[in-house]
Amino acid sequence: MTRMTAKDFDPEVLKLFDQYVHGQLDRRGFLSQAGRYAVGGATAAGMLTALSPSFAAPVVPPTDPRIKATYVEYPSPQGYGKLRGYLVQPAEAKGKLPAVLVVHENRGLNPHIEDIARRVALENYIAFAPDALFPLGGYPGDEDRARELFGKLDQTKTRADFVEAAAILKALPNGSGKVGVVGFCYGGGVANYLPTVVKHLAASVAFYGAQPPAAEVARIKTPLLIHDAGKDERILAGWPAYEAALKANKVDYQHYVYPGVEHGFNNDTTPRYDEAAAKLAWQRSMDFFKKHLG
Repeated sequence: MTRMTAKDFDPEVLKLFDQYVHGQLDRRGFLSQAGRYAVGGATAAGMLTALSPSFAAPVVPPTDPRIKATYVEYPSPQGYGKLRGYLVQPAEAKGKLPAVLVVHENRGLNPHIEDIARRVALENYIAFAPDALFPLGGYPGDEDRARELFGKLDQTKTRADFVEAAAILKALPNGSGKVGVVGFCYGGGVANYLPTVVKHLAASVAFYGAQPPAAEVARIKTPLLIHDAGKDERILAGWPAYEAALKANKVDYQHYVYPGVEHGFNNDTTPRYDEAAAKLAWQRSMDFFKKHLG
């Protein structure tokens, strides 16, 4: 079967889907409005199914012998009390390795983000992907339910959990002490936020994430790499003010906008995935980590 891409959908349907994914439109609202663009026997429900993630073919399977993966729990006294995540390391690690905190989208630790953590580990890093939904029972195995649960989180506590996760990685006995972060969508916002409060971060990579308030940028001492989608009007709207603050505070940053691609272009489980842009952004990210983490 030929893989569907963003070009197979009316641009208005993609906008509606983005609103649906980010909680601005419920399922009924999407189906009602998307139905106006259904042609050739397609239905709104069918379009929603086609646009939703499919986790059937991970790039790095959980059983890949090149990695060691396990679920771990740590105390998080300033957050929800305890955090749980997916810890992945190269199976044949030699010496102490840098660590990368992997931050998921707004559905918790789903199979795609676990796959991302395994890919990071294969680049010779310790990768740790916490599940923000752990206090509410963890990722439920259903994207709609996960999105619903995500809206119930206390974001002050959730952010504190990610701050704690960064501290845990810095103190790992088998870690080098150098810590980076990479995040996607919601996680991209966390990757933009953490450098404003975590002084020891050595590198931060944000994929199409919300920007922190300009007033908080002065606290950033971490080198930043920011990937945005050319068609992502929602995220790009905040870029001019953020860039002005970055420049005013002489923050070390790189910003790339990938023309003609949608928000979520790195997520290879959905039709919004763009292979060329994703591969380029990933290579830039790994080069960035190599420079700043070693």
